[in-house]
Amino acid sequence: MSTSMIYFTLMCFPTFAQTSLPLVINTWSFKNATAAAWATLQAGGSVLDAVEKGCDRCQEEQCDGSVGYGGSPDESGETTLDALIMDGNTMEMGAVADLKRVKNAIGVARAIMEHTEHSMLVGESATLFAENMGFVTEDLTTAKSLDMFTQWLKGSCQPNYRKNVFPNPTKSCRPYKPVANTRMEKRLHTNIHSHDTIGIIAFDRYGHVAAGTSTNGLTHKIPGRVGDSPIVGAGAYADSSVGAAAATGDGDVMMRFLPSFLAVEMMRAGTDPSAACEMAISRIKRHYADFFGAIICANATGHYGAACNKVPGLLQFHYMVSNCESDTPLLKSVECF
Repeated sequence: MSTSMIYFTLMCFPTFAQTSLPLVINTWSFKNATAAAWATLQAGGSVLDAVEKGCDRCQEEQCDGSVGYGGSPDESGETTLDALIMDGNTMEMGAVADLKRVKNAIGVARAIMEHTEHSMLVGESATLFAENMGFVTEDLTTAKSLDMFTQWLKGSCQPNYRKNVFPNPTKSCRPYKPVANTRMEKRLHTNIHSHDTIGIIAFDRYGHVAAGTSTNGLTHKIPGRVGDSPIVGAGAYADSSVGAAAATGDGDVMMRFLPSFLAVEMMRAGTDPSAACEMAISRIKRHYADFFGAIICANATGHYGAACNKVPGLLQFHYMVSNCESDTPLLKSVECF
């Protein structure tokens, strides 16, 4: 038997028989990210290592064009990145937002957690910090993202995220000026490839959990926009005494409800993970019936679940799981409601 198989065997027989740990679970069908995180645990890495490696794999592979460099150009044509990592044992976390010219957003987020007393850095200052920590700076634009931006300009900058401005943002590009005493009709931006995030949760056999996110944000966002992904309790939340959750979707709406924190608190009160996920989604639906989003949840015994809001383009939500049931990542799904 190989050394790796011996370690896997030991790793998959936890001290407490009632648990289903270790566990890796992540949003969407990003199998390679799951595999990278699981392999890290197999090799003896920490849950923070697993979360970082899983997110970084998506950053390198530009998962769905919504994670990493060369995707989701903003109104200026630039790709900027957001990320979060949280340690459920210590409750420490690090986050980066509007990161420019550095590919490894999750690595920068972890560096913020481990090398500063702060929790979040943003924009050009975050880039300077990353450079000081040894991260390479480079252009995040690719031929694909440049073409996306060019086509958007040719299409009169549609769609965009402006409202109550002149000229009419449904027909024209910027610059815009505010229009007083006007309420424009709300426009929905449901797009299965603009879901804004990989969210990943990793438990070791002892119940230590970490969670993280990485994203390049919404396509054609207003420069400087930050969604839910790097906001603790919104994009993700972890507490080893309870479990963890990670959200994905319309971050501008979802961040207002801290769905990841809410789901963890529901699990703290004894709610099973699937029901906790549904409650977090239901809280948002009460106010925004047509929002685009989903959430994954896992508790300290390794039980997990997911939920999503049923809208055109999202009738079923797919997510990935690796645990001791299989050494190969498993694709799971849940019907949206």
